[in-house]
Amino acid sequence: MRIGKSSDIHALGKNRKLILGGEEIESDLGLVGHSDADALLHAIAEAILGALALGDLGKHFPDTDDKYKGISSLTILEEVYKMMDERGYIINNVDSLIMIEKPKMAPHIDKMRANIAKALNTDINNISVKATRGEGLGFVGRREGVLAEAIVLLEEKK
Repeated sequence: MRIGKSSDIHALGKNRKLILGGEEIESDLGLVGHSDADALLHAIAEAILGALALGDLGKHFPDTDDKYKGISSLTILEEVYKMMDERGYIINNVDSLIMIEKPKMAPHIDKMRANIAKALNTDINNISVKATRGEGLGFVGRREGVLAEAIVLLEEKK
């Protein structure tokens, strides 16, 4: 077994799409970044890289490389899955959290879980996505940004 943990933060800005867990969510503000800025998928992908002792997301998908400009974070997660698979590991479980003031995430959680499970070639029951608000406090509460966290447990293939 190997465990990995990561967090990802992206600013919120106008004229950007809000994409979390591979789902485009209607919102007046979207995430700012080099890729589609899906903080949830970035946290999960980097937690997997950490569990494998392969460094961080920027090492493999640098924001200085134009080939990753606007890339779907689902594509990034699928590439990280390949790295995990090549090293002989599978997902035991993923536990993740999105911290965002609004919009509400509850209507989108099941679709996010399905997207993540598909990208990681695992059962949806191995994927947990939760969300919480900032209650008006800090950068999350002021709607300046989004923070996502993830913990993954990998197990060796049998």
